[in-house]
Amino acid sequence: MNHVLKLNRPLAVLDLETTGTAPETDRIIEIAILLVYPDGKEIEYSRRVNPEMAIPCEATNVHGIRDDDVKDKPPFWAIALEVAAVLKDCDVAGFNVAAFDLRLLANEFDRAGVEFSIEDRAIIDAQRIFHVKEPRDLQAAGRFYLNTGHEDAHSALADASLSWRVLKAQLERYLDLPRNVAELHDFCNPTADRYLDSGRKFEWRHGQVAFAFGKNQGRLLEEIAEEERDYLKWMASSDFPSDTKKIVEDALDGRFSEPKTKGPGDKSRFDYEKARFKKVAA
Repeated sequence: MNHVLKLNRPLAVLDLETTGTAPETDRIIEIAILLVYPDGKEIEYSRRVNPEMAIPCEATNVHGIRDDDVKDKPPFWAIALEVAAVLKDCDVAGFNVAAFDLRLLANEFDRAGVEFSIEDRAIIDAQRIFHVKEPRDLQAAGRFYLNTGHEDAHSALADASLSWRVLKAQLERYLDLPRNVAELHDFCNPTADRYLDSGRKFEWRHGQVAFAFGKNQGRLLEEIAEEERDYLKWMASSDFPSDTKKIVEDALDGRFSEPKTKGPGDKSRFDYEKARFKKVAA
């Protein structure tokens, strides 16, 4: 009997691996559902899926799944009815499931012509619970790493002093963290791995510049420069960060960025985290 959470019907704990982070345009390459029943019984469902598009190397760097791993797997439309049947009459849970997994899954069902709705389903998001119950402010870090309170909270000098003590404690606790400033910068600022600009409006996709926001999320900048120049002109004249606008202005002039080549000694946050985490949370 499941005594941890009172269930009135099955709970489908959902997780997706995908070609990227754009719910409107990216595709599923692996779907896993853990069905938890009111009597405590658990049933696992897991399928890999051919996304019918190339998997960007940037996505493979996160989950490790390559084109060859799914080339002989069925496309989602071929298993859509099966997945819908698994989810029938279930509430849904997951980590960041409301903002990402369910949105992307709904679009896949729509493309397959299979009816799917989250209406009348309870949605439980473990990420939301985590963020509410475990504050991530400086005072919480002091309690966690230093086992101390912070009596002078929000005094600028006291906060700076506490920040330094927390950082030293982190370096002592996590022996796999870089020990020089340049590498620790890369770990703390993974934009060099994925994003091109400080506003995170553009990201790398198949080694090319793609939109990371808005109606064109997931689409290549070069494509939009040919088809929707007015949209880029609007961006260039709007209130975006200067480095974002520079990318747009260059695109309007036919110039597009290329990924920087790393030296053999360079490491990124992905290099450190791949061994510890399967999935990066947004």
